[in-house]
Amino acid sequence: MSKVKYYYDSETLSYKKIERKKGHRFGIVLLSIFGSFLAGFLLLVVYLNIPQIETPKEKALKRELQNMQLQYGLLNKKMNQVQNVLGNIEDRDNNIYRLYFEANPIPDETRKAGFGGINRYKDLEGFDNSKLIIETTKRMDVLTKQLVVQSKSLDEIAELAKEKEDLLAAIPAIQPVKNEDLTRIASGYGWRTDPFTKVRKFHFGMDFTAPRGTPVYASGDGQVIRADNRSTGYGNHIRIDHGYGYTSLYAHLYKYNVRRGQKVKRGDIIGFVGSTGRSEAPHLHYEIFKDDEHINPINFYYGNLSPEEFDEVLKKAQQENQSLD
Repeated sequence: MSKVKYYYDSETLSYKKIERKKGHRFGIVLLSIFGSFLAGFLLLVVYLNIPQIETPKEKALKRELQNMQLQYGLLNKKMNQVQNVLGNIEDRDNNIYRLYFEANPIPDETRKAGFGGINRYKDLEGFDNSKLIIETTKRMDVLTKQLVVQSKSLDEIAELAKEKEDLLAAIPAIQPVKNEDLTRIASGYGWRTDPFTKVRKFHFGMDFTAPRGTPVYASGDGQVIRADNRSTGYGNHIRIDHGYGYTSLYAHLYKYNVRRGQKVKRGDIIGFVGSTGRSEAPHLHYEIFKDDEHINPINFYYGNLSPEEFDEVLKKAQQENQSLD
């Protein structure tokens, strides 16, 4: 119940009731509302300018967030270093390794391709540091893909290197009779006079004269596919399949030191010089085939002859004389 207020009227010598005017009451209400808004505004300004008091949990989360940002920054620096090293490896892979083994370089768009299709990083959106996390994750994904591509490329290079090594070991690359065991090189590859008919005919191999029983060496790694005397004119002879289209033939042998199906290495003794078959004197008749076609054996002696010795052999092999078979 509101209090009633009075005032003393000196003229009538009595107390009279104070009547409040309606406008006065409205002004008081309006002033109260304005004062409340002003007080609230002042409190808000004070609140925003006073340092916030953090709880221990908030402090710990803040430190964790700062540490995370620091670690992501360090991770990006490390990825820059890894990217530089990987770029160097990719450059050598394309311009040295793959070039040497005659393999096509890997295009940059294959090495550095991104990931299309669906948004792979949707779960990382909506956070304060989403941009940092998404960009770092993208870089890591691309870097991982580049490493996978490079790893597969190196596996391919390793396989090519093994094939190259096998090829180099298989190619008939040495003289089948040692220089110190030779009497002479009787005949080379080309047109020669037949010792029996005295007619000029093409000689498809090289004749190495040496005493009967002189060792004959495999000129490359391979497998013996024949060791018999069932081929006209060759007498006791050996054929070795070296793979990669190469075959070598050793004819007029005195005896064998290998059997059919046996695997041999370059430099193994496979037989001994003789004069069996269509032969005029003890010697080794030596032939090389590439894809079943005769080729000149003179081009395959780089494995055990010095440049001077090779020049000497080349001069003698080019002389058009009489062959021994």
